Amino acid sequence: MVKTIELIGRIFLDVIREIGGVATLLVETCYFAFVAPFRGEFPDRKNFGKQLVEEGIKSIPIVALLSFTVGLILAMQTAYNLRKLGAESYMPPLVAIATVRELGPLIASIIISGRVGAAIAAELGTMVVAEEIDALRCMALHPTRFLIVPKVGALLIMLPCLAMLADAASIFGAYAFGASALQMSAAKFRQFAFEYMVARDLWSGLLKAAVFSLLISGIACYKGITVTGGAEGVGRATTQTVVHSIFAIILVDGIFTAIFYFIFP
Repeated sequence: MVKTIELIGRIFLDVIREIGGVATLLVETCYFAFVAPFRGEFPDRKNFGKQLVEEGIKSIPIVALLSFTVGLILAMQTAYNLRKLGAESYMPPLVAIATVRELGPLIASIIISGRVGAAIAAELGTMVVAEEIDALRCMALHPTRFLIVPKVGALLIMLPCLAMLADAASIFGAYAFGASALQMSAAKFRQFAFEYMVARDLWSGLLKAAVFSLLISGIACYKGITVTGGAEGVGRATTQTVVHSIFAIILVDGIFTAIFYFIFP
């Protein structure tokens, strides 16, 4: 019993330590992004442009393909169950609203956590092992300013855009099924899909995507710059980044959904 309590306490303290480390890093990032420029300390703009391409543009194909497939599958499952009630025509609004509010941001964020989050942790971890981070500090260059601000800022911009792409691809996948299996015209599908959708559905999904981007980039950067144990530590940090990011995304998504359901219905 004592060992069990010790294990639970150790896990709890590790979680609190990681949450505090990620929060501190994000606060520091905000300082170098919004306050330091007024003092003449600007982030690396070239690195920022590179991160926009690496984190956003190169993620478009996989996000679009997987979102299209998920939309197609969701339409099939929804139509199958609605057919029992004679309500197949309600498939478009169900898929569209579920995609915009939940699936689009969630799919894009999980893909990005595996593709971008792992890459950020591996890159920063390798720099720590090679003592490049210490070299920056020796030259009086803060690592957060040159390395972390561009990564966090680029993902904050690109993930909501990728979430909107995931929304469009998923809805198009649902339309592909509706047109082929249910003989729905494009005008009819569009009319049914957006009849019950309101602006709150869209902005709530984009808000989730923005928060998810901070979670992914914050966890990835924190895991990367706190690597210990050489090459083995880099691999461990990369794995933990993906696992912890997905767990945090789903947990925060549940909290957001409860808030929008009970407080802002």
